[in-house]
Amino acid sequence: MKLTWYGHSAFRIETGDAKILIDPYLIGNPSWTDGWEGPAEGITHVLLTHGHSDHISGALEVLGKSGAQLVANFEICMYLVGRGVSDKKINPGNIGGTVDCGGFTSTFVQALHSSSFGEEGGKNVYLGNPGGLVLHFPEDQTLYHMGDTDIFSDMALINELHEPKIGIVPIGDRFTMGGAVAALACRRFFKFETVVPCHFGTFPMIDPTPEKFEAGLEGSGVKLALPKIGETITI
Repeated sequence: MKLTWYGHSAFRIETGDAKILIDPYLIGNPSWTDGWEGPAEGITHVLLTHGHSDHISGALEVLGKSGAQLVANFEICMYLVGRGVSDKKINPGNIGGTVDCGGFTSTFVQALHSSSFGEEGGKNVYLGNPGGLVLHFPEDQTLYHMGDTDIFSDMALINELHEPKIGIVPIGDRFTMGGAVAALACRRFFKFETVVPCHFGTFPMIDPTPEKFEAGLEGSGVKLALPKIGETITI
């Protein structure tokens, strides 16, 4: 599996024939200023955990260029159809459901957060329940992108049901769990082989580094992968 980080929670995942963008915050992202066109090249699927602008700003452009399939909750799918995405290119689901994406499956799981998109005049459009996404690949490790969330005890059930080996974990505090709590979640509820921290360092009001997460994982035996922004690593 090849993984590229574009800052914040935006990742490109390549395995088999699947080329996936998750939460493509590629427009307005202070950590990524090289445009959305490169990350969109060859993309087959765009996956969204929730509707906040720091997770979907760039999705319309990527979907328009690539013709990729959109995998998200029903509200986000229909909102983006209203903004020009083809209704033939959506694959909606909701918490507890699993959808076949052709070459892999995506299961929608709980996240403790919120989900809306801000529009002019201070209006916020409700975009369904926030979630995490568990991706099962036939010939690769199972990956769990937690989305934006706090720790919750039912993470133990997610591990029991799906046994993910790769975790993409928000650690920035204020809007998600902080690094120490995120490390506790990984140690207590999962048997990850590799974890990739995200949702830190993007804005001044969230933690600037993964130091607390790294310290919390010491002695756990879990591999901490810290790609540079724009760097592709193999897991």
